[in-house]
Amino acid sequence: MDSFVRLLAENPALFLTVVGVLGLMVGSFLNVVIHRLPIMLERNWRRECRAFLDLEPEPEPDQPYNLLVPGSRCPRCDRPIRAWENIPIVSYLLLKRRCKGCRTPIPFRYPAIEALTALISIAVAWHFGFTWQTASALILSWSLICLSFIDFDRQLLPDAITLPVLWTGLFLNVFNIFTDSASSILGAIFGYLSLWLVYHVFRLATGKEGMGYGDFKLLAMLGAWLGWSLLPVVVLLSSLVGAVIGTTMVAVFRRDRSIPIPFGPYLAIAGWIALMWGDDINAAYLNFAGISG
Repeated sequence: MDSFVRLLAENPALFLTVVGVLGLMVGSFLNVVIHRLPIMLERNWRRECRAFLDLEPEPEPDQPYNLLVPGSRCPRCDRPIRAWENIPIVSYLLLKRRCKGCRTPIPFRYPAIEALTALISIAVAWHFGFTWQTASALILSWSLICLSFIDFDRQLLPDAITLPVLWTGLFLNVFNIFTDSASSILGAIFGYLSLWLVYHVFRLATGKEGMGYGDFKLLAMLGAWLGWSLLPVVVLLSSLVGAVIGTTMVAVFRRDRSIPIPFGPYLAIAGWIALMWGDDINAAYLNFAGISG
């Protein structure tokens, strides 16, 4: 094991290849989480509501339903997906984009998420190198991918992801992985309170809710990982990303303006950019401000 680790440290090309393959496998698992976790949460909420209202519990399913059980199946014909049919991207191409049983088209989104996860993983490994920062940044990046797609689909940012990842960021920065512990704690506090304040000011001014509490927790999570000094970068970048994507979806894809667009994916994209280049962006801005002054 030590020799393999040493080989990865001494061979950047091999290191990036291993991280890319790992990213493909993680991306395949993220597809499962994105689909199943909201269903699991909804079932649990229904059980809790019925118990609170003292209603008869719903019949229990024949088998457990979680991230591991049951195995992957075609949603149309219920045919179990064999191991060779579940190889990231490769199986999609070998099966010619269709279920082997009923020939139903396989959504392109599945290999797209696998490829996106692999590319982002490689970018993180390239940027940080063979360091603990890469291992940590991969965890954050994979979490942001998962949260983005769940929020886009369901307008939901599950506490089951945001809170453990927030605490992980606070723990890692005890060892100064990305920032110091004080900056990490303040980042979590300011991240939550800043959007909480914006939410209530907007609600009082318009009578409408502009965002959900999940967005507060997501920005708190990013603050815990990146520190308070990068929060302005995250907020400004998320607004810019949101304006560009929102305008494109309305102008190009004819999205109905009355349909709300979740803010979580924009925060996630901005947070990942800040993770990679936030210090450079801050330094460039301060340098520009200094020259202007």
